[in-house]
Amino acid sequence: MSRHRQLGKQLSRVIKKTSERWQLLEPDDHVMVAISGGKDSYTMLVLLHELKARLPFDVKLTAVHLDQVQPGYNGKPLQDWLEASGYDFEILQENTYSVVVDKVKEGGTYCSLCSRLRRGILYTAAERLGCNKIALGHHREDTLETFLMNLFFSGKMQAMPAKYRTDDGRFEVIRPMIECAEEKIAEYAELSEFPILPCNLCGSQPKMQRDAMGDLMLEMEKKHPGVRSVMLNALGNIRPTHLLDRDVLGAWDVRPEDIRPKGESKPRAEHAAAKPIASKKRLPLA
Repeated sequence: MSRHRQLGKQLSRVIKKTSERWQLLEPDDHVMVAISGGKDSYTMLVLLHELKARLPFDVKLTAVHLDQVQPGYNGKPLQDWLEASGYDFEILQENTYSVVVDKVKEGGTYCSLCSRLRRGILYTAAERLGCNKIALGHHREDTLETFLMNLFFSGKMQAMPAKYRTDDGRFEVIRPMIECAEEKIAEYAELSEFPILPCNLCGSQPKMQRDAMGDLMLEMEKKHPGVRSVMLNALGNIRPTHLLDRDVLGAWDVRPEDIRPKGESKPRAEHAAAKPIASKKRLPLA
């Protein structure tokens, strides 16, 4: 078996498991697959189509790419690839680049505003196309970096979920590759020879906090191989009784019986007895 096929099978298994666990794909879904032109979204689009062919129900996928009119942008390789693939797709154009550069103060980061503008445009397109779900290509490292950034800089424990409903209730946003390792995606994309489009907006900025979180995890992985897998498992293995959020603890105390049922606690027959070797006691008053 070729390395390319082996990686495809490995990633497909993870995506299938994630999709089943979180019910990311359901009968008659119309999913907008947001494709940026990066390694992650290409991989997601190809593997979702492979998974779609094996589902016991019908799901429609439409790839949507947004041209944000960045300097030096050339979307022709992506359009040629989409046309050759036979996938349903649509390419949008909106000059968000000028808005971001104009609004972000010197020294600020572009990603947050750029993401909000892009998200609004995609939501509008999803409604026009009749999509009920939007698939994003975030992977394991994305959610771990987000968790660390929130922990270190925002004072909250929050990562990226496998799915969530938008604030206006119109769409479900799904992340089929949230449990996939980035290095495997990168290798698969390289072997697939996807026509990668660079992001000239983010790439024009100096090293940011997210990069620092990625570097931290890489350094930890060198010292403790597999630590990123352990971290991902931790995000799904929360112990509310050992945290400091009273709201979470309150919700945990009234949880349904089927959620981690409480085991019966039994008193120990014997306890270790430690003999005192020194003490100072105040005698009780008569």
